[in-house]
Amino acid sequence: MRIIGGKFRGRQLRAPAKLPVRPTTDQAKEALFNILANRLRFSDIRVLDLYSGTGNVTYEFASRGTPDLTSVDRHPGCVRYIKSTLAQLGVTGKVVKSDVGKFIAKTGESWDLIFMDPPYGIGGLAEQIETIRKRGLIRDEGWLVVEHPPQESYESLPGFVESRKYGSSVFSFFESGDT
Repeated sequence: MRIIGGKFRGRQLRAPAKLPVRPTTDQAKEALFNILANRLRFSDIRVLDLYSGTGNVTYEFASRGTPDLTSVDRHPGCVRYIKSTLAQLGVTGKVVKSDVGKFIAKTGESWDLIFMDPPYGIGGLAEQIETIRKRGLIRDEGWLVVEHPPQESYESLPGFVESRKYGSSVFSFFESGDT
């Protein structure tokens, strides 16, 4: 895994082999961050990374100067790895060991960008997207970005703006709001 942009650009990270993850590819990350750079100012936002896995996306935001990072994953090995890597990078971030569904149902916080990269084929993703929007977890003018396989579509959900396909991944973008 490699950080592709910002002050840690080019840094190689080696995650333990036994983590149950499917990291976002460099090509897809680069495309995503090019899109986000036109919509957000990384140095002024709060980011929530759901289904964080290795923390791949969290490190990209950290590398670009995002000051407020929260990563959520239920796997203890992933949580330990993210905490360790953030410490190695000298970056502070909140790392939460929790089931994502329970976390979004209980949190009282909101973010400018929420990124979700769940295991492909997970059930209940549409309901989680709706919960995030209805509970106001996305700040005004903020975004929810969901990475999913091309076989899935979330275009009919409220707040959907667009989808972009990169290889075997699709990013679906949603605006804030409660409708």
